[in-house]
Amino acid sequence: MNQPRFRVGRRTRRMAVGSAVVLALAGMNGPALWGYASDQYHDYKINQPEYKARNGHWDMVDVPDEYRINTIHAALLHTGKVLLVAGSGNNAANFKAKSFRSVLWDPEKNTFKNIPTPKDLFCAGHTQLPDGKLLVAGGTQRYEKLGGDVAKAGGLMVVHNEDPDKPITLPTGTRFTGKNNGKTFESRDPVLIPRAKKVQDEQSRKVTVTVSTARVYVEALEKGHKFETGLTDNYSIEGLKGTDTRNVYGIANKLSFDKKDFQGIKDAYEFDPVAERYVTVDPMNEARWYPTLTTLQDGKVLSVSGLDEIGQVVPGKNEVYDPKTKKWSYLPKERFFPTYPALFLTDKGRIFYTGSNAGYGPADKGRVPGVWDLGSNDFTEVPGMSDPDTLETSMSVLLPPAQDQRYMVLGGGGVGEDKKATARTRIIDLHAPQPRFKDGPDLYAKARYPSSVILPDDTVLTTNGSGDYRGRSDSNVLKAEIYDPKDNSRHTAADPLVGRNYHSGALLLPDGRVMTFGSDSLFGDKANSRPATFQQEIDLYTPPYLFKGGARPELKDTEPKTVALGGKATYRTAGPRPVAKARLIRPGSFTHVTNVEQRSIALDFTKQDGGVTVTLPKDSTLVPPGWYMLNVIDDHGIPSPAVWLKVPGPNGS
Repeated sequence: MNQPRFRVGRRTRRMAVGSAVVLALAGMNGPALWGYASDQYHDYKINQPEYKARNGHWDMVDVPDEYRINTIHAALLHTGKVLLVAGSGNNAANFKAKSFRSVLWDPEKNTFKNIPTPKDLFCAGHTQLPDGKLLVAGGTQRYEKLGGDVAKAGGLMVVHNEDPDKPITLPTGTRFTGKNNGKTFESRDPVLIPRAKKVQDEQSRKVTVTVSTARVYVEALEKGHKFETGLTDNYSIEGLKGTDTRNVYGIANKLSFDKKDFQGIKDAYEFDPVAERYVTVDPMNEARWYPTLTTLQDGKVLSVSGLDEIGQVVPGKNEVYDPKTKKWSYLPKERFFPTYPALFLTDKGRIFYTGSNAGYGPADKGRVPGVWDLGSNDFTEVPGMSDPDTLETSMSVLLPPAQDQRYMVLGGGGVGEDKKATARTRIIDLHAPQPRFKDGPDLYAKARYPSSVILPDDTVLTTNGSGDYRGRSDSNVLKAEIYDPKDNSRHTAADPLVGRNYHSGALLLPDGRVMTFGSDSLFGDKANSRPATFQQEIDLYTPPYLFKGGARPELKDTEPKTVALGGKATYRTAGPRPVAKARLIRPGSFTHVTNVEQRSIALDFTKQDGGVTVTLPKDSTLVPPGWYMLNVIDDHGIPSPAVWLKVPGPNGS
């Protein structure tokens, strides 16, 4: 029987000869040489065309030293560039030095630009706005301190204002002295206390005044346990005059040396992709660290959860940003979620909470998946979740196409630093008569922090994660897989180049590749005896569909179009095979195992000679306003490079 013949390049021949020599010497030189030979063979195998066509391929991005940052957040912009945000990068020294970083990366040209960053946007929330700007809200006011590291007694001071005629602003450094304990504490941040609320009864003409409050973190003036307190006390405020001394006062409970959690900020910004700079907008009503931002069907943005200005989970006070007025307003009713909850816009404007979250909140509150009606505040729980105690650090994704309203929850772990992890995937169809989670195929391993990305061919790439909290005990998972929702199957993908766990993520790029970034392991060795280094490498995964051979389909009209819901757009096409599908993909915005932005919408289309006409759905809850990538996919499953399309919001915004 004839053996298949193929051309062998010079590099391949050299590798083959080198491997043969190593194998011959392995008996004399032991396991080290055998390991070297195995690595050589692995490199040879993963570079074969057949392997790439089945599993895809990874490459490392060449990032100059001056642009290497601890990427915590990443978002694809409609310019095709990616905003990489570190803020202080989980580095207390950077925070103290006010060294806050953002870098703009152009994947097509592989060029980089440092972006001035106004505040510590580390652990902020972000989402796409209708005009293509990126809303970034929240971040870090203060780093955590463990119990043994707390040098001064401190805690929460609730400042009261009984004056209905004027608000009061207290600057940083305002001093509060207890009327009973006589101890003085100093505020670490400025605080605004609104005027008291005055209401007059129309019949009795009686006026009722309700005191207003605001919260601020305070610390003792000096070190030492003698300055801590144990009981509630009323505090006078230094620097006030006249009636303010009576109307404005503080109340604090225990001010101690307990562990201090991270504290959030209220600041909000719009990043302008064209001007390539942050623009200040009105701050949120609540300080938030680890919040989730979800775009709604009218282009407004829901902001939920996070740690507040004194390090407590925001107690259900949720708010909405209006990109037209640049202002925030509270929802009328409260609902509690743990930090970074996975909240997806679904049909009828409702919000689906998959149960995925990342980090803070009690184990027995706000953890159950369900559908949330923002208007009535009703929350309908959905059953069937397997391993329900491992939803923290799980990944959630709206499976393609979005019209099917099927969601997948992948992996996850126990609350906090729990060693528990799961390989489960769970799938729910919200269009079912009685929606219920059912198990899908298991992941490649038990994994916290997996990153999942929707691909243009209606499959989902999932990569990395770790089997324990923050990669503890060298538990990083160097595996990836591709899931096909159509037949509920998965197959392995090429192994990632580096481990990625906490503070990592992935985004689909316009050319059809996937970028991965970040990783913040707690320890750098299996024995957990030395600190780890933040993974600054950026990698690119080329999916199998780009190794199938032949020319890709192409949309020749690259100038962005604006197409209203229900509208049509015609493009000239090129390619050797017929167009089989058209997909509209919302650009991702990823942080902390959370990317509620990404969705792939199936488009109706008609073919003409040398062209295609696509028709957008009419439903704004399916296609919220903003910029999208448009791909056509041929009958071999090969997608075109994306072109950008804008879906305007209400009144054409």
